[in-house]
Amino acid sequence: MATKEKVLAHLKATENILSGEALAQELGVSRTAIWKAIKELEKKGYQIQHLANGYRYRPYDILDKKEIQEHIQHPIDVTVLETSASTMKDAQLAVLEGQKTPLLIVADMQEAPRGRFNRPFFAAKQQGIYMSLLLEPKEQLQELPQYTILMAVAVAEAIDELLGVDSQIKWVNDIYLDQKKVAGILSEAMTDVESNSLNYIIIGMGINFSIPQENYPAELQEKATSLFPDRAATTTRNQLISNIWNRFFALLADQRTFLDTYRKKSFVLGKKITFTRKNQSYLGTAIAITETGELVVDLGSEKVTLSSGEISLSSIQ
Repeated sequence: MATKEKVLAHLKATENILSGEALAQELGVSRTAIWKAIKELEKKGYQIQHLANGYRYRPYDILDKKEIQEHIQHPIDVTVLETSASTMKDAQLAVLEGQKTPLLIVADMQEAPRGRFNRPFFAAKQQGIYMSLLLEPKEQLQELPQYTILMAVAVAEAIDELLGVDSQIKWVNDIYLDQKKVAGILSEAMTDVESNSLNYIIIGMGINFSIPQENYPAELQEKATSLFPDRAATTTRNQLISNIWNRFFALLADQRTFLDTYRKKSFVLGKKITFTRKNQSYLGTAIAITETGELVVDLGSEKVTLSSGEISLSSIQ
C-alpha cells in the first residue's frame, strides 16, 4: 500500500486531528513523505483540513475503489476511472483482455453516454454514477431482459433505503422520482454462437446523483432530475454503489421476489400508454408484466405483448 493510501486510511479512521509527526511515526516515514502524501490526496480531490496542530479528513463524495470493494458483500474486482467514453465499452474490452469477473467499472464522468436505442443521456463530472458490471452468469435467468428488470429493482430499493423515498420504475429500464427520470439501465449479452448460451452479461447504468436542476439542458428540465438536485446529499456515491450491488447479488441468488417488486413499483401498469411498432402508433392500457419481463397491453380489440427491444413508450397517461 502506498504512503498516501496509508495516510488516507488513518485520517478516515478518526475524527480527531492527526499531526504530521504522529502520522510519520505510525507509518515509519518522514514528515516530508506525509506532506507529499497529503498533497497527492488533495490533487485527487480529497478534502483535508490543514490545522495548526495537524490534519483532519473532511468527508467528501469522491469515488473510492477500496471503499466500494470493501462494502460489496460479494467477491468482485472494482476499477474506478476519472473519465470514460463508455463503461459498457470498457467492459467489452475487459472480456477481450481476459480480466477476472465479476468486474465493476465505475467512472467519475462518462464522455459519450448511451442508453437504449443508442440514445445519448446527460452526464456531469463528480455529480453522477456511471458504471457497468461484467458478469459471467452462473445463476441463469431465462431471458436477457430479466437482468435489466432485476437490476432496476436493486437500484430502486437501494435508493429507497438510503434516501427514504419511494422510487418508481418505468418499463423497462428507467428509475423515476417525482415523475422525473433519475436513472437508466442497459444490459447487453455476449453469447456463444454455437451453443447459443450466455457467456457474459454487461449491465450498465447512469444515475443522476447531485446535478443541480438548473444545470440540465432546457429540453430535460421537466423530464429528468437528480437524487439530490437542490440539497446536500445525505449519502455518498460510494455508499449507494455498494448498496446497489449488494442488493443485485442477493436478488440474483434468490430470484423469487424481484418480479413482484418490479410490478409493485411500476408506474406503467394500469395507465394508458402510447407506443410505436413498425412505424405505426398504438394507444392502449398496460395491464400486466409477464414472467420474462414483457409488457402486456390491452388495445381494446386485442391484447399485445411487447418486448423491451422493439418499442419505446412515448407517453403515459
